[in-house]
Amino acid sequence: MKRVFNFGAGPAMLPLEVMQQAQAEFLNYQNLGASVIEISHRSGEFDDIIKRCDALLTELAGIPDNYKILYVHGGAQMQFSAVPLNLINRKAANKASFVLTGNWAVKASKEAARYGMSINLASSENRNFSYIPDYDLGLLDPDSSYLHITSNNTLFGTRWHSFPETGEVPLVADMTSEFLSRKLDINQFGLIFAGLQKNLGPAGLALVIIREDLLEYALPATPGLLNYQVYAEQHSLANTTNTFAIYLMSLVLQWLKDQGGVALMEKQNEAKAKLIYDAIDDSDFYYGTADAAHRSAMNVTFNLHNEDLLGEFVEQAEAADLYALKGHRAVGGARASIYNAMPRAGCEALVEFMSDFERRMG
Repeated sequence: MKRVFNFGAGPAMLPLEVMQQAQAEFLNYQNLGASVIEISHRSGEFDDIIKRCDALLTELAGIPDNYKILYVHGGAQMQFSAVPLNLINRKAANKASFVLTGNWAVKASKEAARYGMSINLASSENRNFSYIPDYDLGLLDPDSSYLHITSNNTLFGTRWHSFPETGEVPLVADMTSEFLSRKLDINQFGLIFAGLQKNLGPAGLALVIIREDLLEYALPATPGLLNYQVYAEQHSLANTTNTFAIYLMSLVLQWLKDQGGVALMEKQNEAKAKLIYDAIDDSDFYYGTADAAHRSAMNVTFNLHNEDLLGEFVEQAEAADLYALKGHRAVGGARASIYNAMPRAGCEALVEFMSDFERRMG
């Protein structure tokens, strides 16, 4: 069986052990004679699965007791609507504030404007989102219902290395491309959401972690299946959820625990990223597209000084089993997404290929 090193931004590679376990259990889950995708979301077996997810998430992320874990339909982009529907009414002014560090933050800001006033406090668009802009707490309107950031910017390869102070205004973070890749203090946030398809499982669902006191502000017109209170009260089972995605997430979370947890994974991720960034910085053939001070450990973006060679670089890399290295069209160049499941060996293989390609083509 051929397996490549998959550097795709998402849906991303999953741990091989997880997929092998899912394959082994697929036709006959826990000797039921039925697949996990065939059993009821209200069955005892699935109740065990979702509770196992709750417990593992609480342990791995250090989620305090006053937060709720929700499994929400529609992926991360659906939360661009769900967050303002649930939070923008927290203050009578119906304002939400944003720091724009990439396409996803821009889209979230535009979506919030459907339900109230969207205030953009800072932006790095002037340099194609290649850095995290300065943030001034004094500019944050205390009448804002929340401040929204994208903690890691998948397209542009930047991240917040530390998070902004927001005072009494809840901080909302889209952590789709980095959740559980580094240790966090959950108490810094009013709400975190993340699409599953990077570090947590397959596409289609979003994980939402919300402080309990923020569950009471949904706009009256909020649809039931976008209302976080409904999810909290019914353990995310108001209707038939994506049972297979939650099952697969439970396996990924157990894998992460078995690897040593988030703190160890963070060290490994930083070391993997450093391998590639050092190869870029030590070369006159390649250059990084994100400011060095704001580089992501999940998404390494770079280009070739001779951009005419980019197509050949990507093609030859794929022939060497280094898959999906083409950068997003908004940035160009190449992008290596190295989420938790990417082994160090994959990064070493990429660095070796980059050196060989430079030697032959430079």
